[in-house]
Amino acid sequence: MKKILTPPALIYGSGFPMLLRKEIKRFYKVGFQTVAAPVLTAILYLMIFGQVLEGREIYGRLSYSTFLIPGLVMMSVLQNAFANTSSSLIQSKVTGNLVFVLLAPFSHIEFYAAYVLAAVFRGVVVGFGVLAITALYAPPAFEYPLWILTFAFLGAAILGSMGLIAGIWADKYDQLAAFQNFIIMPATMLSGVFYSIHSLPAAWQIVSHFNPFFYMIDGFRFGFFGVSDISPWRSLVIIACFFILVSALALRLLQKGYKLRS
Repeated sequence: MKKILTPPALIYGSGFPMLLRKEIKRFYKVGFQTVAAPVLTAILYLMIFGQVLEGREIYGRLSYSTFLIPGLVMMSVLQNAFANTSSSLIQSKVTGNLVFVLLAPFSHIEFYAAYVLAAVFRGVVVGFGVLAITALYAPPAFEYPLWILTFAFLGAAILGSMGLIAGIWADKYDQLAAFQNFIIMPATMLSGVFYSIHSLPAAWQIVSHFNPFFYMIDGFRFGFFGVSDISPWRSLVIIACFFILVSALALRLLQKGYKLRS
């Protein structure tokens, strides 16, 4: 009779836990660069923009600094989730040690899950660090904690998947930098981190609705204040669909071994 593996046997019989541990330890060992530096960057954003625009009120009741903090937290989560998977994969490609991972008996699903979960972990750790420090400057509210966690995890998983796609596509650091500088950075900075889209001209408001990063930021901010530029349910549906899209693409590339096994 064919033996049926139980869930624990499946877990302990695969290399998934080891690969996940490797990816987490990779950024943990250089925590000063991967965690402390992004936290410092967010603090500088808050100090500069908060000081210059402090007199403004958003949604008629929030000070600018209070409004800004959730955007900075989510921006840090997204950027660091992307950086974790993309930098890990391109480093493994350039140094040639990716072959040792590919030779191991991992399925493409295990490969994807380990890299993306590590990216989510790094993004959440950095985001928590940013929130803990900036909250000393302007304590935010926490109206709907479940919404905060949902958008943080979904956003980090999306950017982790995009980082995986970028790392698979790129053959050298210049290509990865182009992906980050011309796609990730503009989409993040134009997502409403520093402003409400209602302050934009009508044409730019329409353009903002085509940016999936806007829905991540807006839904995440709703969890803090209970107000947002659009319905949080609409944001949740859109980013859930976007997550399915990018994860399906990443899994397909891994399954085919695109630019990995050649």
